[in-house]
Amino acid sequence: MDFLEDLEMYEQSMQNAYDLITRKQTLDDVYDNFEDNGIKRYYLPFDPIEEDGRTEDIIDMVIDHFTSYEEYEKCAELVKIKECLNKQIELDQQH
Repeated sequence: MDFLEDLEMYEQSMQNAYDLITRKQTLDDVYDNFEDNGIKRYYLPFDPIEEDGRTEDIIDMVIDHFTSYEEYEKCAELVKIKECLNKQIELDQQH
């Protein structure tokens, strides 16, 4: 594997993570694409069996990625999701 392939996999994993975090796609959609379109690989920066990517560290990583490409609309959407998740954590800790 060369540098360009690694970079392409990284780029794809960030876009895939964005789609899952923002719920533009679900894991069911991904599985359907595997079956219907013959997709062989689906890169993610997290293990979808263990988590849904909606953790602060993963969201921060994806925000950093899209900030570097000046895709601020995506960053704003991710920041809103992160804020909602943090509020939910605070509420859960109060109870």
